[in-house]
Amino acid sequence: MLTVSTVNVNGLRAAAKKGFHGVVPDHFRGRRRVSGGEGRAGRAARRTREPEGWHTVHAPCAAKGRNGVSLYSRIEPDSVRVGFGEAEFEDSGRYVEMWLPGVVVASLYLPSGDVGTPRQDEKERFMAAFLPYLATLRDKAASDDREVLVCGDWNIAHAEIDLKNWKANRKNAGFLPEERAWLSRVFDELGYVDVQRRLDPEGPGPYTWWSYRGKAFDNDSGWRIDYHVATPGLAQRCTSLVVERAESYETRWSDHAPVTATYEV
Repeated sequence: MLTVSTVNVNGLRAAAKKGFHGVVPDHFRGRRRVSGGEGRAGRAARRTREPEGWHTVHAPCAAKGRNGVSLYSRIEPDSVRVGFGEAEFEDSGRYVEMWLPGVVVASLYLPSGDVGTPRQDEKERFMAAFLPYLATLRDKAASDDREVLVCGDWNIAHAEIDLKNWKANRKNAGFLPEERAWLSRVFDELGYVDVQRRLDPEGPGPYTWWSYRGKAFDNDSGWRIDYHVATPGLAQRCTSLVVERAESYETRWSDHAPVTATYEV
C-alpha cells in the first residue's frame, strides 16, 4: 500500500509552532508513505525540514518569504526534480517531484491569481507552460513503467459542486471559465484522473479550503482546490481518499485541510 497526503501548511515555521514537526512521523506514519504540500522552509527547525526516517526535498521560492513546496517520503527516491523546465518558474517554489519505484509523486502549488492584475497573467502563463509538461511527464513515466500522481493546491475549483458559493464566484480567480476549461484539458485531453471525483462523482465537496474571513469554516462555505491527480492506472488502484477537515477552527494548521489517499501498488 502507498499512502499519500497533500498538506498545505502555509509555511513550515508557522506549522512547526502548531506541532507539524511531530505530525510528520506520527500522523504520516507508514512504511510506504509520501506527503507533500506548500510550505516556505526558510529557517524552519531541522526536525521539521529533515525529520528522522524521511527522505525530503524542498523547493523554496527565490523571493524571500513567498511560496515553497516540499516532499517527504518514507521511500528513498530514485531521483528528484525541482521545477518543470520553464525558466520563469524554476525558482518560484511551485513544483517538485520524486521518482519512486513504480510511481512519480509531485507536489504542486499553482498560482492563485487575481483577476485584472499581473498575478492572473502569471497564473495563465504557468498553466500554459505546465500543460505540455504534464503530457511529457505522463509519457516519460509510462516509458519507465511508472504511474504519475500530482498532488497539491491546484487553485482551481473545477465544477459547481467544488465550491459552496459558485454563483457568486463565477468572475473570480479560481473559478473562471478559462481556468476550469484548462483543468478539463488536464482530465479530458491528457487523460489524468481527479481521484476524488472518481470515488465520489456527485459532490458537493468535500471542500479543502476555507477563507479565514467570517464564518466560512464553521459554515463549511469552502472550495475544493487541493487535488490528487493521477494517471488512470494509479487512480483505479485508489482504495480510499479522505479530506482531513479539522474538528474546529482553532485546531486547523492552516486554511487548507490535508487530503490523504491510499493506493494499492
